[in-house]
Amino acid sequence: MDKKGKQTHILIIRLSAMGDVAMTVPIIRTLTVEYPELQLTVLTKKPFMPIFDGIENVQVKEADVKRRHKGLMGLWRLYKELKPLKLDAVADLHNVLRSRILKKYFALERVPFVQIDKGRKDKKALTRPKNKVFEQLKSTHQRYADVFTELGYPIDLSNAKPLERVQLSEKVLKLVQQDTKKWVGIAPFAAHEGKMYPLEFIEEVILSLNNTDKYKILLFGGGAKEVEVLEQLANTYQNALCMAGKLNLSEELQLISNLDVMLSMDSGNAHMAANYGIPVVTLWGVTHPYAGFYPFGQPMENALMANREAYPLIPTSVYGNKVPAGYENAMKTIKPDKVLKKMLDILEV
Repeated sequence: MDKKGKQTHILIIRLSAMGDVAMTVPIIRTLTVEYPELQLTVLTKKPFMPIFDGIENVQVKEADVKRRHKGLMGLWRLYKELKPLKLDAVADLHNVLRSRILKKYFALERVPFVQIDKGRKDKKALTRPKNKVFEQLKSTHQRYADVFTELGYPIDLSNAKPLERVQLSEKVLKLVQQDTKKWVGIAPFAAHEGKMYPLEFIEEVILSLNNTDKYKILLFGGGAKEVEVLEQLANTYQNALCMAGKLNLSEELQLISNLDVMLSMDSGNAHMAANYGIPVVTLWGVTHPYAGFYPFGQPMENALMANREAYPLIPTSVYGNKVPAGYENAMKTIKPDKVLKKMLDILEV
């Protein structure tokens, strides 16, 4: 509350990729617990809106950056649509050209506008091939939290609680069919090749899990090509089911919240599972947890990384979009039996 007893209303901007959006959840959840008087509105793309379902005092507004809110005039239209919310401050967790333009518009009303420090200089030092500074950088979660500290709402992320498990809808239950088997999520794809585990290695892991007959293997992905590959795997192994192309994001999140473990690349699925406190085993190729994108609250021993002695330029980029010549097989240094052992250690506790 402000001095007049009015509820403080903060706009949170995070567009970008699904993983980046999902990473805001522990911060937003902690804010709502530590400052229950805050009203929060998240501005994000329509497909990502379900990520914030069930968080109290949070509403979500769509940014239609491809059509309605495209370009300078579109952003002005967006600003005009946001004005009636009577915002007291803006937390820009994105800090790109779009949000910088919005900052200028909000300056007309003198609305406090704090932007994330992405640590570009440190990330450049971590990923450059020469004179690499190989050290742990501040986590993206902490960078998000710092924005709220600057706005006057410091939070202690060690107090962050995971989201509650979501009850499965009839549609999801019918698709998965409950039994006594533990549920293993596997998300073998990522936005860039340099972050993807070889499919033949993933298949070895699936084969071993399938042969125990103790686990239901739920395969996650998106897009026609990924669906095709995952359907093929599901048809090959009796304990595997393809979830890709059958659920919307809201239903996928229901399912993810009920998993016993998730195997993921350095990608959005890892962050969504971590938000529910699900143990996540992550596989890292040309990227590295040091860049600050490690799933929230996960023990570092759950990260299996490519061999840096053989591939010393890792991390070659923050997002995995740069694969130097000769680094195409970096992920092959993570052996399937090591992945399987890590998963079974978690499942058999």
